[in-house]
Amino acid sequence: MKKTLAILLACLLLAAMLPAAMAEEAELIWYGWTPGSPVNESFIEAFNQTYPDIHVTWKQISIDDYDATIKPALANQGGVDLFQCSAGSANGGIEIFASQAIDLTPALIEALGEDYADKISETSLTTMTVNGELKALGVGTVYAGNLWINKDLFDKYEVAIPTDMESWKAAVKTFEDNGIIGFVQGAGQGAFNMDTFHAICDNVNPGQFTKACRGEVEWTDETFVTGLNLWKSLFDEGIMQPGALGIQQYPEANNMFLSQQAAMVMMGSWYTMNTLPDTMRANMEAASSTDEPFTMIPINFPDLAGTGNVGYMFSDIDYATAVAAAGENIDAATKFAVWLGASEEGQQLIADSLNVVPVLKTATPNWDAVQLVNPDAQNEAVKDYLANAMSNADNPRFGEISADLNQAMMDVLAGVASGMMSAEEGCEYLAEVQAEQ
Repeated sequence: MKKTLAILLACLLLAAMLPAAMAEEAELIWYGWTPGSPVNESFIEAFNQTYPDIHVTWKQISIDDYDATIKPALANQGGVDLFQCSAGSANGGIEIFASQAIDLTPALIEALGEDYADKISETSLTTMTVNGELKALGVGTVYAGNLWINKDLFDKYEVAIPTDMESWKAAVKTFEDNGIIGFVQGAGQGAFNMDTFHAICDNVNPGQFTKACRGEVEWTDETFVTGLNLWKSLFDEGIMQPGALGIQQYPEANNMFLSQQAAMVMMGSWYTMNTLPDTMRANMEAASSTDEPFTMIPINFPDLAGTGNVGYMFSDIDYATAVAAAGENIDAATKFAVWLGASEEGQQLIADSLNVVPVLKTATPNWDAVQLVNPDAQNEAVKDYLANAMSNADNPRFGEISADLNQAMMDVLAGVASGMMSAEEGCEYLAEVQAEQ
């Protein structure tokens, strides 16, 4: 009898233990667009050091195809466990996809305590909160408004770093005389045109762009007429490469810069990862380049307006991780989202990847361990760049641009660049769209 009872108790104990052991077993599908392979796989590998039974598969989608791909995937219950979101109404916009995600507030409280808001970037929380619920957990902040240059090419051809319109034109001409594209932009991809226009407007009159997005300033303000005319001058003066309107920033412009066919490109802080040798080598190979990694450094957007207003940057949460409400492994998916966006381990990896600025305030790049392609030329330049970026406050990138205004701005920038509309007509159209909202 005692033996039977012992066996029964052992069976009951085993039955009680099995669900707990098996609860961690999960296969997750993670949809997103950034930063891409092999970086995301390295995050998964590190995550598995803590959670070996939660298997995550990264599914990369191009920026332009993301919304069209993720909508049916989310509708197919069980097809998505985790998906990336961005601020506002850009690709993966939280305004569009919030209804498909769970509230991560309880998980964040469990991970960081009731005072979690003091430990996480305020932007990470405010931009991803919809109707009082945290629908995605930010991973890092991204900044834009600057150029990146190939310093090796600048040194080889003794080209001065451009600081205004004339020196920018001179730099482009020298490179073109030597068979190199001076500056490349995929002006067929509207989001990056908006970055360039925003940078121009901040050069003309800092802060007016953000005020206009909020409805505090009319789009017919002289700042934007001047800004659109300066945007057009990039094409008229030959700074934009021929055919710019016919190519995309990703992959074409990115590939031209990384394969050293072009000396300058309009990219933001996410490009900092290419100062790391292994990351740059992988991205160069993806751009069909067999060259060794080169020295690239960030510079201020040139002073086109002649105002002296330079160094201004704008930011958003680059991406946040949402847990699909219809997913089959919500607990496991939540563990990954919180690990990536709120754990010391996950956020330190984010910091050291130099792709985005971590949202966890205690996580900063370990500069003693981070080895750049050319430390002598890059270390201080990158440190100063990131410090300047983080000092720019209350200047959102896309976070306060509505879906309608987003589309209107892309249309206006393409129209003005191609000569199909004047700067004044473009401003009037933006004002009309803003008024309708």
